[in-house]
Amino acid sequence: MKFGIKHQESYSRGELLLRTFFGMLYILLPHAFLLLFVLIGSLFLNFLTFWIILFSGKFPPTFFNYQLNLQRWNLRVMARFSNLSDGYPSFGLSGKDENTWIELECPESSSRGKLLLRFFLGIFYVYIPHLFCLYFLSIAASFVRFIAWWIVLFTGKYPAGMHGFSVGVMRWAFRVSAYMGYLTDTYPPFSLEEEA
Repeated sequence: MKFGIKHQESYSRGELLLRTFFGMLYILLPHAFLLLFVLIGSLFLNFLTFWIILFSGKFPPTFFNYQLNLQRWNLRVMARFSNLSDGYPSFGLSGKDENTWIELECPESSSRGKLLLRFFLGIFYVYIPHLFCLYFLSIAASFVRFIAWWIVLFTGKYPAGMHGFSVGVMRWAFRVSAYMGYLTDTYPPFSLEEEA
């Protein structure tokens, strides 16, 4: 699984200020409105996917692509809204973006045992430990983004370490979401790092 946001050589101070003061209006509201309907479709497909995997052991490729493209769209929006990338996020499940990426192969087969384990016990062995860690990491990432905002404003540069930390927290959260959404059978590691 690959997940990332490109660290740019320089960042636009104008876009930073525009996103800060008007990002809610021109980025979040239009994208969130459309994503709401796409998310409803995602929930319906997730319900169907559970039963299809349970009976066939396979994740339907068209369903997989829909769910993965939804995650890509969400990443495009969050990368801009978190000031990790400049530019306006493209709309739609087929939208393209050279500054963000999620790569995940559709599994040839999915484990029925892991499917049932996640469904019945996922809250205990996935959500509780991971969300506990992510809660504190998200607080730290908020402070990092606040400090980085000022650095970008005055220098036009986003410190690579701060950028990497913020992307790492998002990567960790995505891996948990992908595992619980049946996109992968690989248990999410407790790590901010990109997998080899």
